[in-house]
Amino acid sequence: MKSNKKTPAMKQYWDIKSKYPDSILLFRMGDFYETFDSDAELTSDILGITLTKRANGGASSVPLAGFPYHAIDQYIDKLLKAGHRVAICEQVEDPKKSKGIVKREVVEVLSPGTAISEKYLDHNQNNYLASVFIKNKTIGISLMDYSTGDFFGGEWDLKKGLDLIKTYDVREVVISEKQYESFGHLFNDKSYIMSTYQNWITSYNTAYDKIISQFKVKSLKGFGLEEYPLAIITAGACLYYIDDNHKDSLGHIQYFKYQGQEGSMHLDPFTIDNLELFKTVSSTNKKATLIHTIDKTRTSAGSRLLKKYLKRPLFDNKKIKLRQDRVSELIKDSDLRSTLSDLLNEVFDVERIISRVSSNKTNPRDLINLKNSLMNIVAIKKVIKKKHLALYKLQKEFENVTKIINEISKTIDEDAPVNMSNGGYIKDGYSKELDRIRGLSNNSKQWLIDLQNKEQKKNNIPSLKIKYNKVFGYYIEVTKAHTDKIPDYFIRKQTLVNAERYFTEELKDFEDTILSSNENLVRLELSIFENLVEYIMLNSKNILKNANILSKIDVCLGFSDIAIKNNYCRPDINNKQEIDLIESRHPVIEQLLDVDDNFISNDVNLNAKFKQIAVITGPNMAGKSTFLRQVALLSIMAQVGSYVPAKKASLCLIDKVYTRVGASDNLSEGESTFLVEMNETANILNNATNNSLIILDEIGRGTSTYDGLAIAWSIIEYLHNNSKFHPITLFATHYHELVQLANQLDRSFNLNIEVSEENGELLFLRKIIKGGANQSYGVHVAQMAGLPKKVINRAHVILKKLIVDKKTNLNCKDIDQLELEFNSSVKYDGINEIRDLDIDNMTPLEAIYKLKELKEKFDD
Repeated sequence: MKSNKKTPAMKQYWDIKSKYPDSILLFRMGDFYETFDSDAELTSDILGITLTKRANGGASSVPLAGFPYHAIDQYIDKLLKAGHRVAICEQVEDPKKSKGIVKREVVEVLSPGTAISEKYLDHNQNNYLASVFIKNKTIGISLMDYSTGDFFGGEWDLKKGLDLIKTYDVREVVISEKQYESFGHLFNDKSYIMSTYQNWITSYNTAYDKIISQFKVKSLKGFGLEEYPLAIITAGACLYYIDDNHKDSLGHIQYFKYQGQEGSMHLDPFTIDNLELFKTVSSTNKKATLIHTIDKTRTSAGSRLLKKYLKRPLFDNKKIKLRQDRVSELIKDSDLRSTLSDLLNEVFDVERIISRVSSNKTNPRDLINLKNSLMNIVAIKKVIKKKHLALYKLQKEFENVTKIINEISKTIDEDAPVNMSNGGYIKDGYSKELDRIRGLSNNSKQWLIDLQNKEQKKNNIPSLKIKYNKVFGYYIEVTKAHTDKIPDYFIRKQTLVNAERYFTEELKDFEDTILSSNENLVRLELSIFENLVEYIMLNSKNILKNANILSKIDVCLGFSDIAIKNNYCRPDINNKQEIDLIESRHPVIEQLLDVDDNFISNDVNLNAKFKQIAVITGPNMAGKSTFLRQVALLSIMAQVGSYVPAKKASLCLIDKVYTRVGASDNLSEGESTFLVEMNETANILNNATNNSLIILDEIGRGTSTYDGLAIAWSIIEYLHNNSKFHPITLFATHYHELVQLANQLDRSFNLNIEVSEENGELLFLRKIIKGGANQSYGVHVAQMAGLPKKVINRAHVILKKLIVDKKTNLNCKDIDQLELEFNSSVKYDGINEIRDLDIDNMTPLEAIYKLKELKEKFDD
């Protein structure tokens, strides 16, 4: 259909577009980027720009939407955020020198997973591209943040690998064309886009060679990759994909880190959501997350590193204690904390600056910011002394970057502009040739003034002016009144109504010199800048290493801040499969309370030998879910190296935290609340280990009472009696029959939330006490929620009947009779209360208030 568009420009467009069918093609035409046909309709809709039509010779009109070339950044960001790829097609030759149609080529393909623009990226979030390869039930995954150079991956069983993609909020997944045909259905998440690459890239040898070429090594042994072919294929494919779309812009990808299934706590997407680590389900307070509570980092890179810590807590006691030691040293040294804080506050995003440098999208201001950041790293290195043993060990890993600082300092002007088109960013004194040319340019104004004065006096024409415009260049303008004084060496250039314009050979020579010098000035400054950029890239590995160390210090400094401010303690990491917390608190909720409210702390003692399973009962709103999440959050905080909100804490290493909290439908796939609940519970029971922590809240409530009770009972028995593992478990429930079960099992015990009841009203004390709750108080909670009094009274009657008869096949007539008896009792109580009033000693006002109170009490 497109081949019938016969104009040369449109033929060229369709030839190029055919090579990028899945991208929006931005076609450079002069000072505009144009889109055509379906691309134009899509672009017009996303960007809110006018959709017009291009008359295409004898062919039918073609939809057209375009925007000025200088607005490309803001428009590309909108297209990327809408989840589209964008191919940028530039004019690659000077239109003035071309014969026929201007030559055009796609110079770059941008996609959501490879963007580096500051307008598109969230400074505190990574922007990951994932490359995948599946074989049998194993998946190789490589994750790359092209904007920072972060590159890691490994091999996982299929489900854990798919979880990993969700955990890291991947923006784009790339897969071979053949694998997409077989496995594309597994990647149907709308939060990222899918891209494909050619099948030949999945060759093991091809991928291997690409990786060793990128990192300039002879083998992959140093990366721990040799025994993981699927990881090698995905890492190679990732590099090929970037290389193909970004043309020689991989210089900042300096390392690959193998990340296997071992060595860290596993958190599946359900658990991350249930514990509200990064996002909250609350519509009123979007800041009620763990990351918002504990992220006190000063830098964007530090904030991104902390999020990586939370997605992958350590499962290595030695590494955890090393992080704790750094935090401890900072807590003890207030001067060091203050100095580091000041220095870190002045550090820019070094990782993303280097990414822009590598991609030729940097500017002089970036390099000044890089220099100042590197200077602060040097200062940080000096203030960390040998007495700070753990921090000093980290400090010793800093690479020497003094030469880079000096090179930028002597090259780039401190007040350099961001825009490089007019020069002015290279320091005076750096280049003699540049100084000479710049001198010509700077002196040109005075030269023109001198020439004008000379010609005025020489020819006795006071009104003679030397002017400039883009069409005619420099010229001498004389009014008609003085044309009889024009000398022979003035050459006429233009005649106006009231004046004549001339030039001289001297003025023409000056113009040629100035214009060529300005061109030379811009060209020479750009050449010097490019040499500096090349030098920086040669040293980028050391720069990025320093940036990573700086982020580690930043995270530890943030941990020390919250530990001091919120009275956290250093947790002991034990090897006993035991959790022992004294006066523990929920880290998020205690920060959300009003100043006058104190969070009620609780002790926790769980261990696999004697107290493996805690069955927790109590009414809704009493704090069961808070308590469950609290234990899980403290384990996660401890294993990322943070202090925890407690007076004292001893925690075992947890390899997996599993949660089943809350209820939600998966309507898009036809799954009910109960099916979702059972799917998640099955995942827990099938994958938990001896070192897991299991949090189960209200299992079985999505079905009938008897079914739910039977399932909950059976799950507790399974976790208790299984000979293969005894994971520590917290099980909150409304099924009071489970209280009896807990009493019968050796390693199970009962806890409940203490509640005070006065005059029929509940007071939640938020305190965890031993033993099971004797009732659920559901009707009381319904009353607190504001249900009509008739509904509450009727519910009390039905509840009484259920308790007495212990069966659910109730009869409405029986309940009606019971309600009559109940109402008679209420009336009798009301009569007695009125009879007991001491009316003689009441004031009229007191009597009115009492009457109002009785009316409200017995209204129904």
